[in-house]
Amino acid sequence: MHTWFECKVRYEKTGEDGLPKKVNEPYLVDALSFTEAEARIIEEIKPFVSGEFTVSNIKRARIAELFDNPSGDKWYRAKVNFISLDEEKGVEKKTAVTMMVQAANLKDGLMLLIEKLGNTLSDWEIATIAETAIMDVYPYAGGPREENGETSD
Repeated sequence: MHTWFECKVRYEKTGEDGLPKKVNEPYLVDALSFTEAEARIIEEIKPFVSGEFTVSNIKRARIAELFDNPSGDKWYRAKVNFISLDEEKGVEKKTAVTMMVQAANLKDGLMLLIEKLGNTLSDWEIATIAETAIMDVYPYAGGPREENGETSD
Protein backbone atom coordinates (compact mmCIF):
# COMPACT_ATOMS: atom_id res chain seq x y z
CA MET A 1 0.00 0.00 0.00
CA HIS A 2 1.39 3.36 -1.02
CA THR A 3 0.78 6.64 0.75
CA TRP A 4 1.14 9.48 -1.74
CA PHE A 5 1.82 13.11 -0.89
CA GLU A 6 1.53 16.04 -3.28
CA CYS A 7 4.47 18.34 -2.59
CA LYS A 8 4.69 21.82 -4.10
CA VAL A 9 8.17 23.23 -4.63
CA ARG A 10 8.72 26.96 -5.16
CA TYR A 11 11.86 28.04 -6.99
CA GLU A 12 13.13 30.36 -9.69
CA LYS A 13 13.73 29.01 -13.17
CA THR A 14 14.57 30.53 -16.51
CA GLY A 15 11.50 31.08 -18.67
CA GLU A 16 11.28 30.63 -22.44
CA ASP A 17 12.10 34.33 -22.86
CA GLY A 18 15.36 33.88 -20.92
CA LEU A 19 14.16 35.83 -17.89
CA PRO A 20 14.02 34.32 -14.40
CA LYS A 21 10.53 33.40 -13.27
CA LYS A 22 9.22 32.09 -9.93
CA VAL A 23 7.31 28.83 -10.23
CA ASN A 24 5.44 26.61 -7.78
CA GLU A 25 5.42 23.09 -9.22
CA PRO A 26 3.64 20.00 -7.79
CA TYR A 27 5.27 16.57 -7.45
CA LEU A 28 3.98 13.25 -6.07
CA VAL A 29 6.06 11.44 -3.45
CA ASP A 30 5.48 8.03 -1.90
CA ALA A 31 6.29 8.36 1.81
CA LEU A 32 5.15 7.17 5.22
CA SER A 33 4.69 10.64 6.75
CA PHE A 34 4.64 14.35 5.96
CA THR A 35 8.16 14.64 7.39
CA GLU A 36 9.49 11.86 5.16
CA ALA A 37 7.71 13.37 2.14
CA GLU A 38 9.42 16.71 2.73
CA ALA A 39 12.84 15.09 3.15
CA ARG A 40 12.38 12.95 0.03
CA ILE A 41 11.21 15.80 -2.21
CA ILE A 42 14.17 17.94 -1.10
CA GLU A 43 16.60 15.14 -2.00
CA GLU A 44 14.88 14.45 -5.34
CA ILE A 45 14.72 18.10 -6.41
CA LYS A 46 18.24 19.18 -5.37
CA PRO A 47 20.02 17.92 -8.52
CA PHE A 48 17.54 19.67 -10.84
CA VAL A 49 17.23 23.10 -9.24
CA SER A 50 20.05 25.63 -9.11
CA GLY A 51 19.75 28.16 -6.33
CA GLU A 52 17.32 28.24 -3.46
CA PHE A 53 14.00 26.47 -3.32
CA THR A 54 11.34 25.84 -0.70
CA VAL A 55 8.73 23.18 -0.16
CA SER A 56 5.69 25.45 -0.10
CA ASN A 57 2.95 22.87 0.55
CA ILE A 58 2.46 19.18 1.31
CA LYS A 59 -0.89 17.42 1.30
CA ARG A 60 -1.97 13.81 1.29
CA ALA A 61 -3.11 12.60 -2.13
CA ARG A 62 -5.67 9.82 -2.00
CA ILE A 63 -4.56 7.73 -4.97
CA ALA A 64 -5.70 4.12 -5.19
CA GLU A 65 -3.50 3.14 -8.13
CA LEU A 66 -0.75 4.70 -10.23
CA PHE A 67 0.08 3.50 -13.75
CA ASP A 68 3.36 4.82 -15.10
CA ASN A 69 4.38 4.75 -18.72
CA PRO A 70 8.00 5.72 -19.54
CA SER A 71 6.98 7.00 -22.98
CA GLY A 72 4.54 9.49 -21.43
CA ASP A 73 5.46 12.93 -20.14
CA LYS A 74 2.15 14.07 -18.61
CA TRP A 75 0.15 12.80 -15.65
CA TYR A 76 -3.63 12.37 -15.79
CA ARG A 77 -5.96 12.03 -12.80
CA ALA A 78 -8.90 9.68 -13.33
CA LYS A 79 -11.94 9.10 -11.17
CA VAL A 80 -13.05 5.51 -11.56
CA ASN A 81 -16.29 4.13 -10.12
CA PHE A 82 -16.32 0.47 -9.16
CA ILE A 83 -19.85 -0.90 -9.34
CA SER A 84 -21.16 -3.50 -6.94
CA LEU A 85 -24.60 -4.77 -6.03
CA ASP A 86 -26.02 -4.07 -2.58
CA GLU A 87 -27.89 -7.34 -2.09
CA GLU A 88 -29.93 -6.08 0.88
CA LYS A 89 -31.36 -3.10 -0.97
CA GLY A 90 -31.14 -4.56 -4.46
CA VAL A 91 -29.42 -1.48 -5.91
CA GLU A 92 -26.09 -0.78 -7.54
CA LYS A 93 -23.46 0.85 -5.35
CA LYS A 94 -20.64 2.93 -6.85
CA THR A 95 -17.33 3.31 -5.03
CA ALA A 96 -15.17 6.12 -6.43
CA VAL A 97 -11.38 5.88 -6.43
CA THR A 98 -8.69 8.14 -7.87
CA MET A 99 -6.05 6.76 -10.20
CA MET A 100 -3.08 8.42 -11.88
CA VAL A 101 -1.94 7.55 -15.41
CA GLN A 102 1.22 8.70 -17.17
CA ALA A 103 0.85 9.18 -20.93
CA ALA A 104 1.82 11.37 -23.87
CA ASN A 105 -1.74 12.64 -24.37
CA LEU A 106 -5.29 12.23 -23.09
CA LYS A 107 -6.19 9.50 -25.60
CA ASP A 108 -3.14 7.39 -24.67
CA GLY A 109 -3.91 7.90 -20.98
CA LEU A 110 -7.49 6.75 -21.45
CA MET A 111 -6.41 3.71 -23.47
CA LEU A 112 -3.79 2.71 -20.86
CA LEU A 113 -6.34 3.07 -18.08
CA ILE A 114 -8.88 0.94 -19.95
CA GLU A 115 -6.19 -1.68 -20.61
CA LYS A 116 -5.17 -1.84 -16.93
CA LEU A 117 -8.77 -1.91 -15.67
CA GLY A 118 -9.61 -4.65 -18.16
CA ASN A 119 -7.74 -7.10 -15.91
CA THR A 120 -10.09 -6.48 -12.94
CA LEU A 121 -12.98 -8.74 -12.06
CA SER A 122 -15.22 -5.88 -10.88
CA ASP A 123 -17.51 -3.80 -13.05
CA TRP A 124 -16.23 -0.25 -13.42
CA GLU A 125 -16.75 3.02 -15.26
CA ILE A 126 -14.44 5.97 -15.84
CA ALA A 127 -16.24 9.04 -14.51
CA THR A 128 -13.56 11.64 -15.35
CA ILE A 129 -10.01 11.90 -16.63
CA ALA A 130 -8.04 15.14 -16.80
CA GLU A 131 -4.47 16.34 -17.20
CA THR A 132 -2.73 17.45 -14.01
CA ALA A 133 0.11 19.87 -13.33
CA ILE A 134 2.17 17.10 -11.66
CA MET A 135 5.74 17.44 -12.91
CA ASP A 136 7.09 14.08 -11.73
CA VAL A 137 6.34 11.14 -9.44
CA TYR A 138 8.80 9.66 -6.95
CA PRO A 139 7.74 6.18 -5.79
CA TYR A 140 9.43 4.51 -2.82
CA ALA A 141 12.74 3.28 -4.25
CA GLY A 142 14.02 1.07 -1.42
CA GLY A 143 13.32 -2.58 -0.86
CA PRO A 144 10.07 -3.84 0.62
CA ARG A 145 8.88 -1.81 3.58
CA GLU A 146 6.76 -2.80 6.52
CA GLU A 147 3.35 -1.26 6.97
CA ASN A 148 1.05 -2.44 9.73
CA GLY A 149 3.14 -5.58 10.20
CA GLU A 150 2.89 -6.59 6.55
CA THR A 151 5.58 -6.33 3.92
CA SER A 152 4.63 -4.68 0.63
CA ASP A 153 6.43 -3.56 -2.51
